[in-house]
Amino acid sequence: MRIILMGQAAFAEKSLEKIISKGEEVVAVYCPPDPPSGKSDPVKQKATSLGIPVRQHKSFKAPELREEFVALNADLAILAFVSQIVPEHVFGAPRLGSICFHPSLLPKYRGASAINWALIKGETVTGLTLFWVDRGIDTGPILLQKEVAVAPDDTTGSLYFNKIFPLGIEAIGAAMDLIKIGNPPRIIQDESTASYDPPCQDEHAKIDWSKPATEVYNLIRGCDPQPGAHTRYRGKQLRIFDARLQRDATRSLPGQVTRIGTDEITIALNGGALTVKRVRGAGAKVSAAEFAKEARIEVGAQLG
Repeated sequence: MRIILMGQAAFAEKSLEKIISKGEEVVAVYCPPDPPSGKSDPVKQKATSLGIPVRQHKSFKAPELREEFVALNADLAILAFVSQIVPEHVFGAPRLGSICFHPSLLPKYRGASAINWALIKGETVTGLTLFWVDRGIDTGPILLQKEVAVAPDDTTGSLYFNKIFPLGIEAIGAAMDLIKIGNPPRIIQDESTASYDPPCQDEHAKIDWSKPATEVYNLIRGCDPQPGAHTRYRGKQLRIFDARLQRDATRSLPGQVTRIGTDEITIALNGGALTVKRVRGAGAKVSAAEFAKEARIEVGAQLG
């Protein structure tokens, strides 16, 4: 098949490698424009090394882009980690249409922060979907899905990089096989079970220490590594990473520092305690104990 690949970062790079390994012809790679730093995206670097044309547009909304896509005479477009809006005159140009990777079991968790919200809401199973692109946001018919177990201490980072990322690359290979065989699945999404969540940002990442321990912990791991669940100490913001939930009962007030170790600190929760290894204030991430020393946080200090 003649394939257009659209995407960015390591996921698009590995998707390109998978497509090439399947013996398919990649007629063009589309990725975002280079940043001011001038460092090229990994998928651009890989495509350039393979002699594949690379095209970079700030937007796909211009009507003349349809002619550009039609001229490629592609059979299929694969969207692998695309953050830009792709209009119908683009995704409908290839002969067979376009398919898109999404890191959830659609129709649940539509939107840009699917993994974050699955963890924040305490899911124990999530997964990935490859679907046929339509005019909606993650609403197109499903081609295939793969389930992923969520471990109790998974973060957004560990769940994506260790589980969903590698499985997603293999799923792209499987999707191409289904399409080549002919009559691939187009399962209409059940709107009665659909959910959409906004991009996970600072407004969603504020810690309320009065909430149950599990709820606080799910927020922290769902915001790790981005945007970083945050609290305050003496008026300054503190983001928490690399934490673990302890079920031990405590008589301290939720949000109170109960222990400062060599690298970590322990914070009381409503129904448990939280061991925190890494934090970030105004600068780079440091060990929680190092930050406590610099910020003069002592046992008994109240966060939030």
